[in-house]
Amino acid sequence: MIYDRRPDDFERINTPELAQRFIDEQVAAVKEQVGDKKVLLALSGGVDSSVVAALLIKAIGNQLTCVHVNHGLLRKGEPEQVVEVFGKELGANLVYVDATDRFLDKLAGITDPEEKRMIIGGEFIEVFAEEARKLEGVEFLAQGTIWPDILESEDGIKSHHNAGGLPDDLQFELVEPVKILFKDEVREVGKALGLPDSMVFRQPFPGPGLGVRCPGAIIRDRLEALRESDAILREEFAKDGLDNDVWQFFTIVPDFKTTGIKDGKRAFEWPCVIRAVNTIDAMTAEPAELDWPLVQRLTERITNEVPGINRVLWDVTPKPTGTIEWE
Repeated sequence: MIYDRRPDDFERINTPELAQRFIDEQVAAVKEQVGDKKVLLALSGGVDSSVVAALLIKAIGNQLTCVHVNHGLLRKGEPEQVVEVFGKELGANLVYVDATDRFLDKLAGITDPEEKRMIIGGEFIEVFAEEARKLEGVEFLAQGTIWPDILESEDGIKSHHNAGGLPDDLQFELVEPVKILFKDEVREVGKALGLPDSMVFRQPFPGPGLGVRCPGAIIRDRLEALRESDAILREEFAKDGLDNDVWQFFTIVPDFKTTGIKDGKRAFEWPCVIRAVNTIDAMTAEPAELDWPLVQRLTERITNEVPGINRVLWDVTPKPTGTIEWE
């Protein structure tokens, strides 16, 4: 059954048995909805789209085509990982599109967070539509929409993109098999589908990618500093065994500079903010407690290894009052 709303009596998925029952229901529902038609999925490589991809492969096999659009706002090594895991290991019908320059040119000079989100979402739709027109017989668009996306869109906290923005010649019917699930439930379903832990417990990542962690107008140097600092953070968390214990962690590089000292000279460079939170359903969140030696190690590495950064800050704000992401 595919729900328009999360039913009040819906049993929270927290066991393998409940996850398997949900999978069986959704596989049957997708087969009934899709029939012998083709489905297109925007595959970011994140938890939600990965679980949807695995579920749809189980339901309809090679009727599914996955499109991975590299918009230049992905984490370090991510596009390569998506191609390796989905294109080679899982054998999905995968189309890879490198649209980095196209996206960053569109974002040049844009500072408003919602305008950035709309540009990223709109340009993604354009790229996606171009790829869709190359395919024949596609009538359905699959999405990794989950329940917090719907709730926060309705409350006006953030924009939510869907097939509504597609051109008139590409009006697909939506397939959203996990849209009534919270993030922890999506992970439970992913485990039951047999996805590897590295995929199921992958860090949540927003649709606009690093674009919402690079406040203000995005420039390539600052974006690269953000990407490199994030990679260091992930590496150090993994060394301390925190990559599976902390729900989400990342860096932010805001659009202002501070005075510092590097190589005995004045350095006017960006700060880097560490954000690490724990949550069950992403509706509320608490800052993760980090050992001070880890914070010191991160500060030393980021300020010495990442060009353009001379300070490291630690965001300990819960949700509410802050959101998990900065934009």
